[in-house]
Amino acid sequence: MNMMDMFGKMKEVQSRMQDAQQTLSNVTETGESGAGLVKVTVNGLKHILTIDIDPDLIKPEDREMLQDLIVAATNKAMSNIETKAREHLRQATEGLLPNIPGLNLDGLM
Repeated sequence: MNMMDMFGKMKEVQSRMQDAQQTLSNVTETGESGAGLVKVTVNGLKHILTIDIDPDLIKPEDREMLQDLIVAATNKAMSNIETKAREHLRQATEGLLPNIPGLNLDGLM
């Protein structure tokens, strides 16, 4: 692969990465805690979309436990979306660049 081809590919990679980043809002992941009593859904931009709380948990005496469950579900969703978003971006640029050891595009996410 000559340098001109490489620069052309880099422009294409950059364009595809921008397109993929724009569609990350459509990639979602849900984290659960308390055996599904609390569910938090986030998107690939790491924005919380929904928090679903089982109605049985909404009692004043359970307030502290509910807060802990929300934090746990949110952290799980955020952890899971990272992998999903990385895979989304990998698929968007698949086949554009040769396998170059040490070339890591994760920082573009």
